[in-house]
Amino acid sequence: MSPRAGSAGTHTLAFVESPVQLLNVLEWAHLHATEAPEAPDAERGTGTRPTLTLVVLSPTDPMTRGQLRRMAELARGEGYEVRWEEARGGPGAPFRTIGGLTPMLRRARRVVMGDPFSRYVQLLLTITRARDLVVVDDGTATMEFVAQLARGERLVRWHRKGGRPGARDLVFAPVSSSARRRLTPGGRRHVEVFSSMPVDERPDGVTVTANDFAWTRARFGPPRITRTADMVGTSLVETGVVDGDRYLEAVRTLAKAHGVTRYFAHRRESTDKLHRLATETGLEIVRPDLPLELIARRGPVGATILSFPSTVVHTLPLALAGTEVRVAVCDIDPAWLTENASPRAQGFLSGVTGTARDVTRLSAVTAA
Repeated sequence: MSPRAGSAGTHTLAFVESPVQLLNVLEWAHLHATEAPEAPDAERGTGTRPTLTLVVLSPTDPMTRGQLRRMAELARGEGYEVRWEEARGGPGAPFRTIGGLTPMLRRARRVVMGDPFSRYVQLLLTITRARDLVVVDDGTATMEFVAQLARGERLVRWHRKGGRPGARDLVFAPVSSSARRRLTPGGRRHVEVFSSMPVDERPDGVTVTANDFAWTRARFGPPRITRTADMVGTSLVETGVVDGDRYLEAVRTLAKAHGVTRYFAHRRESTDKLHRLATETGLEIVRPDLPLELIARRGPVGATILSFPSTVVHTLPLALAGTEVRVAVCDIDPAWLTENASPRAQGFLSGVTGTARDVTRLSAVTAA
């Protein structure tokens, strides 16, 4: 029987703002379906999946929206209800979205979220009465979230840490503090982190569950492997961490050294930057319509996938387990960082690389 929003039992409400978050909610639901007989009494049945409604808090970026719509189709194909919210569609959109979601938030016994740093999600957390909270992977940000929660720090994205809080940060501070308290286990409140990332600082009382991309491997592939190499793009230039010229030169040098023919663009990479990459490197620029884990698993995919420090150096080896694809990661040279980069940037990026499993590590490239 397919899980529906109105079916009996414990209802789970999931909030996602990116394609990867939606993918990881599907992975979480798949794992809980296989473990259903061991669930608490209120959730036990005959091995059916969690009663789950996915709420997409849609962003405005066209590429992200396109990938989210494709992922929403996959979720509906799995039998889950998907509610699409134009959460950023004008000044009144947040009020309409929150007002429409409030009754569902009040009823939900469990809330799953993909981005605990999101102001939208933090605001929604002040409304819900759910005692079970789940954080699924939103990339490398999950590592920082868990560490900040363990240290009792305010929730700040790693590439912004070290900067002076702006006016909006100060206004929103009480909501952020409330969200952090809600995400701290205590009493009858349970918090789970579902992640494929390494978790070194585990907060007291938080359950950490490993995401091994079992749903992805069951649904897609194995892929056809080509003799060439692929490269994964990054938005480190767009977030102000890495200098654009240095990044382009690094891509050109790596592509020449490793026989790269395709460049899989990150959904946040700018059109101008991608045009320059195509012109100056000769690489085929691919804008994926699904998260890279699914694209690679479906294939065709290069025998080697090169990446700079990012989430995929942790997720691709899991999604491609059992294949002969090699994932290689190139370090970020400190000289590439911009003067506006967070003081923690180099250490954080090095940690992303150093904790990756089943990857080949490449030294930072030097311009020829």
